[in-house]
Amino acid sequence: MNSIQAPADLIGALDRHAPAAWLFDLGASVQAGFPSPAQDLGAKRIDLTAELVRHPQATFLMRARGDSMRDAGIFDGDVLIVDRAVEPHSGHVVIAVIEGDFVCKTLLLRAGRMKLKAANPCFPDIVPREGQTVEIWGVVTAAIKQMPR
Repeated sequence: MNSIQAPADLIGALDRHAPAAWLFDLGASVQAGFPSPAQDLGAKRIDLTAELVRHPQATFLMRARGDSMRDAGIFDGDVLIVDRAVEPHSGHVVIAVIEGDFVCKTLLLRAGRMKLKAANPCFPDIVPREGQTVEIWGVVTAAIKQMPR
């Protein structure tokens, strides 16, 4: 199946007791262009876990593989934050389990039928066959990407 798959790359649930990843918030937005010299550089800390995770006990990290969700901004190697406590709705990017494989697709529900849509025209959508079991495992709530170095 050509899709983002992550069964071997399940990184694990976020530990709500683990130290938070603290970063400084400069309180400024970023524009491409010349920075404003009037911008105050007062800083406060941001807790990434608080920013990105609503349900710590139900949240997992998975690494995306493949290009089928490229047009949704999910690229090979991105870390996906997956919340199993969020009720999946049509239009959500989800992690589904099909025949034992995890796939990342956009969930589309219409007239009682399900389709898992790729976000890359080179990849086919997945329409479950009669009798095929598809489990919506969780909802992708964020993607973290590493910029080229």
